[in-house]
Amino acid sequence: MMLPITLTIAGAAALMNIWLAVRVSQLRVRHKVSVGDAGDARVACRMRAHANFVEYTPIFLILLALVELARGSQAWLWGIAIVYILARLAHPFGMDRPAPNPLRMGGILVTWLVLAGLAGYALTIPYLERGRPAPISSAAA
Repeated sequence: MMLPITLTIAGAAALMNIWLAVRVSQLRVRHKVSVGDAGDARVACRMRAHANFVEYTPIFLILLALVELARGSQAWLWGIAIVYILARLAHPFGMDRPAPNPLRMGGILVTWLVLAGLAGYALTIPYLERGRPAPISSAAA
């Protein structure tokens, strides 16, 4: 079964991951930093923005794929996936600015809300009327 939402968003996430890596690399070259951040706050912020993306995106994609498998491609799922990508795009721009700022805070808050919403829905799918699992027969036990 094809998962068009997950495939599209995974492709967008891969491109965003490359973009975030390039942003770190550009600062590393400019400041001659080979390993770590060499005490440069801007390099550290870009590294954290990249790492933060890598920390949240796999579980998001797993939840997205599982919900899409269970419920199919639905408009709201497209919407939530696009909102996630936009939030993850806002976060690194916020990391480039002094804290606190709305891009960074909004990016992470929306990320948490999307993950919590998908997780909650994933937890309820097996128990909703349409998705109720078949009872285990005593013959199989």
